[in-house]
Amino acid sequence: MSGRLITESPGQDLAERRRASRNTLRAQFALVIFLLAFLPNLVLTLTAQSTLPAGALMGWMLLVGVLCGMVGYVLSGALLRPLSRLQTEVEGGELRTHTDDPAEILRLRRAFSDLLARLGTEQTRRNAFMATLVHDLKTPLVAAGHLTHALVHLPLPEAERREVGAQMGAETARLLALVQQMADAHRFEREDVTVQSAPTDLRALIDGVARRLQPQAEWGGLELTVDGSGHAPADAPVLERAVTNLTENALRYARSRVELRVTPSGLVVADDGPGLGGSLAQLAQPFTSQPTTIAGQQYTAGTAGLGLFIARRIAEAHGGGLHYSHQPHELSSQDLAAPPPASTLPTVFTLTLPEVTP
Repeated sequence: MSGRLITESPGQDLAERRRASRNTLRAQFALVIFLLAFLPNLVLTLTAQSTLPAGALMGWMLLVGVLCGMVGYVLSGALLRPLSRLQTEVEGGELRTHTDDPAEILRLRRAFSDLLARLGTEQTRRNAFMATLVHDLKTPLVAAGHLTHALVHLPLPEAERREVGAQMGAETARLLALVQQMADAHRFEREDVTVQSAPTDLRALIDGVARRLQPQAEWGGLELTVDGSGHAPADAPVLERAVTNLTENALRYARSRVELRVTPSGLVVADDGPGLGGSLAQLAQPFTSQPTTIAGQQYTAGTAGLGLFIARRIAEAHGGGLHYSHQPHELSSQDLAAPPPASTLPTVFTLTLPEVTP
């Protein structure tokens, strides 16, 4: 089958432009005003007993028709002036408030303002997403490249060769985890998290998270403890993903201790680190546009909140939420009579769940 390129001739393009120029609100408004003004004059002239000659009568009707057309054109322009002004502002990307706008134009202006705001937010997040790709993906890729060069070109002893191979595996795992986290954040931003709830042993769930992350805790010289028990309807693999994200963050910033706990409210991940560099609402967003500082370390836009955002969306999908608190000092003796807190550690993330039972 042969293909054929179809192009419009200049005559067709001119005819299309003429049709478009006739099919406008101003042309339609002008026609309506013309008919409303001209038809009554036509009816009165035809029904009246006029002694004027036919030529003079036709000339008079022609004059009336021209005047009615001019009135329709002027009035239609006046009626549509707010809409034309709004079009100019939308094309320029800057909307202003005008007190003489009709209510319909004001509502349309607000709708356009909201749309431009959403588009600006999407563009900002897209830029942050690109910053994340450039910064966070570049680091493990460069490291893997150096390790590959050493493995291929340097005469390494067998022990060092195995160590370089292990480092390459760690960098690859880090890269894959980041890519998966970015993909999940992008998907969770646009879609609801799908959960299939079933009776879940929450203590067994956090025990499994602690076992998998124990080597990371030992490597950092941290104590990782587990406490509490309870059951709740939950999607265990999805919920485990949220707890893993929170625990990995805690192990990254803790000074000496991380605690996983089951409480009547849900699951708690606490550590003795410095806490967040901003509010949870600000940081638990995917691909945020502003850099943030945590524990004295600067993170580029888009890199700090992916794990928190995923954990928050998973908690909301289970009918709960993600809450954060930071108390720099542990409880004093005068607070011992108060109800026991979720944790005595200063930085506490609570993933609340409904219907937690002992």
